[in-house]
Amino acid sequence: MAVLRLVARPMLASIFIAEGIDSLLHPDTKAPAAEAVVRPLAEQVPVVPDQVEQAVRLNGAVQVVAGSLLAIGRFPRLSAAALAASLIPTTYAGHRFWESNDKQERSQQKIHFLKNVTMLGGLLIAAGDTAGNPSVAWRSRHAATTVKREAALTAKTVQAASARAEAQAAKAAAKTSAKAAKVAAKGGVKAGKAGGKAGATVGNTVGKLTALLPG
Repeated sequence: MAVLRLVARPMLASIFIAEGIDSLLHPDTKAPAAEAVVRPLAEQVPVVPDQVEQAVRLNGAVQVVAGSLLAIGRFPRLSAAALAASLIPTTYAGHRFWESNDKQERSQQKIHFLKNVTMLGGLLIAAGDTAGNPSVAWRSRHAATTVKREAALTAKTVQAASARAEAQAAKAAAKTSAKAAKVAAKGGVKAGKAGGKAGATVGNTVGKLTALLPG
């Protein structure tokens, strides 16, 4: 595909470079046909000159510069889009076959009109050609999908961490409760033993005192 682009781009650009040079050198030959388009366009678009010959020269300059860039493969999508934009008024001004009363001339102008439409189609394909790289739209969709996936993974990670923290807290609380219960049980046993010893001591003392009393 790289070799195909290397060959096809200069082929597509050649007609625009040649026509652009002709428009720069001889704008008077194209001014009469362009006048019907330039006047209304200049009223709507401030950048378009009021003078027809200047507008023809400007269109020719765009074709030469954009055609040269497309031919050498520099900014190919932008240059193809610029050529497509310049071709539309050129075609409308120069090949208005529907206005011709002569059958032969109408046929010729119709052929030229369709040729320009064909070139316009090729330029649009070139303007959309990403040379195998992802388009801006695809990268935008991919970035949005990636963000959503990462957000979902982050949410799952947070949930899992929270669940682990809760489990660890419950486990620690259970251990603490078990230790407290053991301590309480040991305390009860010790208290019971102490109470038993105290009772035995008191019993012994009472028995001794009773033995000492006279019968």
